Amino acid sequence: MRYNPLRDPADRRLARLAGPSALVIFGVTGDLARKKLIPAIYDLAAGGLLHPGFSVVGYGRRPWSDEQFQEEVAQSVHSHAREAFDERVFERLRAGLRFVEGSFSEPEGFSTLATVLNELAHTRGTGHNHAYYLSIPPGQFPVVTQRLEEAGLAEDAGGAWRRVIVEKPFGSDEKTAAELNLALERVFKPESVFRIDHYLGKETVQNLLALRFANSMYEPIWNAHYVDHVQITMAEEIGVGSRAGYYDGIGAARDVIQNHLLQLLALTAMEEPGTLGADDVRVEKEKVLAAVAPIAHPPSSSARGQYLGGWQGGAAVAGYLDEDGIDHSSRTETYAALRLEVNTRRWQGVPFYLRTGKRLGRRVTEVAVVFKDSPGHLFPEIAHGEVGQNALVIRVQPDEGVTMRFASKVPGPDMQVRNVTMDFGYGHAFTETSPEAYERLILDVLRGDAPLFPRQREVELSWHILDPVLAHWEEQGTPEGYLPGTWGPASADQLLLRDNRVWRRP
Repeated sequence: MRYNPLRDPADRRLARLAGPSALVIFGVTGDLARKKLIPAIYDLAAGGLLHPGFSVVGYGRRPWSDEQFQEEVAQSVHSHAREAFDERVFERLRAGLRFVEGSFSEPEGFSTLATVLNELAHTRGTGHNHAYYLSIPPGQFPVVTQRLEEAGLAEDAGGAWRRVIVEKPFGSDEKTAAELNLALERVFKPESVFRIDHYLGKETVQNLLALRFANSMYEPIWNAHYVDHVQITMAEEIGVGSRAGYYDGIGAARDVIQNHLLQLLALTAMEEPGTLGADDVRVEKEKVLAAVAPIAHPPSSSARGQYLGGWQGGAAVAGYLDEDGIDHSSRTETYAALRLEVNTRRWQGVPFYLRTGKRLGRRVTEVAVVFKDSPGHLFPEIAHGEVGQNALVIRVQPDEGVTMRFASKVPGPDMQVRNVTMDFGYGHAFTETSPEAYERLILDVLRGDAPLFPRQREVELSWHILDPVLAHWEEQGTPEGYLPGTWGPASADQLLLRDNRVWRRP
């Protein structure tokens, strides 16, 4: 029988249980809902973390009945859920599945939605608590939130809460991010707006906080006295694929650096928060982003590229300009790298190098904290640079874990040293499987707990860092080409060579 934490009053997961509520998914027929959101909901249900009356309402243009929607959900769970399909779990979930046919612009669908949510409150005990997941283009946020307001579905009432969840991109620059925020906060309170960055739900990202603040051995050396530089990488082997319509005109910097990588930088560089509560963590992240020095000279502090056609993994692959749906004159970058500095006492003079790209050597996301060389007077291998610097590498994906690189004596009669690694992997150290990022994030929304969700101040600070680089690139020519399977354009190597450093090979 599946273990149920609800039956064990000593189980610490009781504090993590979601209260009564309903989740409305706009854009429920899209890939995100089908491959990520619905499977995450099922996995939460399978873990006993959802209220027995929890309900899901899909909203879209399809002429589906509730029964058809339930079958679509079943197929999604079978194909993409982490947990094995359990008929009893699914039947409990099925009882709260509803579908509302409607457009985003016409009020009739929202009137029907109000009726359905009212019915769920009475038959399922959802308590009129509603979370709205806007899995739709940002341009449609204003009209959907306006219709929710008109239908009386946006304002907290009678002790019931209303929350809205939005996916990146949060605008295309600081100005549009502010405009988007105004549209959301005109209807919902700031603390009721949850901006999803799914990277922040990954176990290893959360482990950054535990690694730093639950251990006494790292924090004393987590500063400019000992750290030479930090490299934050998110690399993909694939091209744009089916995302061409979204990606062209957005590019690598807007798609990844503005949100994922700058959030990783903030978590890496932040001071210890007073608590792990949302407000305390957010304050420390905002301090870091506010302390990032303005990029005064983008040509020497940034690099951009665009992948060419060629061979990768033994197969011929198209260049970016030859991908389906891409304008042949597109100047959108598929590779972006930045050199940043955090002007705080802890990090003064320590460069942070951020890079992301498609069609690179392998799929990997990691944070590498590279330490300064030891004096090396006893070991000529160190003095001559034959032994690399110590490094602590937090692997976010695909092999979640932590690696420490350090020098060790080579067995034998002579005193010689070389690099060795000590590795911790989640899959080896824990019997529990890691939940998917969306499981953690959806549960946090339902509980109203938001330490991993960026607020508007963080979003605007991130755009403030990136906007000067984007403006410079707009005035320049096309991005530099690079071959598939490599690690980006030559200008990215020059970015580090100017500082007498090189990129890690993950």
